[in-house]
Amino acid sequence: MEFTQVISLFAYGTEAVGVLVVLVGASYSSVVFIRHFNKVPEGVAYHTFRRQLGRSIILGLEFLIAGDIMQTIIVDATWQNVAVLGLVILIRTFLSMTLHLEIEGRWPWRQAADEGPRDGGTDRR
Repeated sequence: MEFTQVISLFAYGTEAVGVLVVLVGASYSSVVFIRHFNKVPEGVAYHTFRRQLGRSIILGLEFLIAGDIMQTIIVDATWQNVAVLGLVILIRTFLSMTLHLEIEGRWPWRQAADEGPRDGGTDRR
C-alpha cells in the first residue's frame, strides 16, 4: 500500500471519528436532558444539555479539521485544495470559538474568574 493511500485512510478515519464524536455526544446529551428534565431546577437541564452538546461539537470539529489537514496537505496538495482547506479551517475555528464563548461565557484564551493562573506565576491577561 502506498504512503498517500495510508494517510488518506487515516484522514477518513479521523473524520469518521469526528462525526462519531458529534453523534455520540448529541445522543448522550439528549438522553441526559430527557432523564433530568423534571428532576432539576428550571433551566439547569437546558444549560447542561447545551454545554454537553456544544463540547461534543467542538471536539468533533477538532477531529474533522485534523482529517481535512491530512487529506489536503499529504494526499491532494494543490493550491486550490489548500485554499479551500484554509477557508474550511477558518470557518470551523470561528464556530469552535463562538461555541466556546456561548458554552463557557468567556473566550477560550481567557481564564475563568475562579481559576488561578495556569503557569503557577502571575496572571498574564
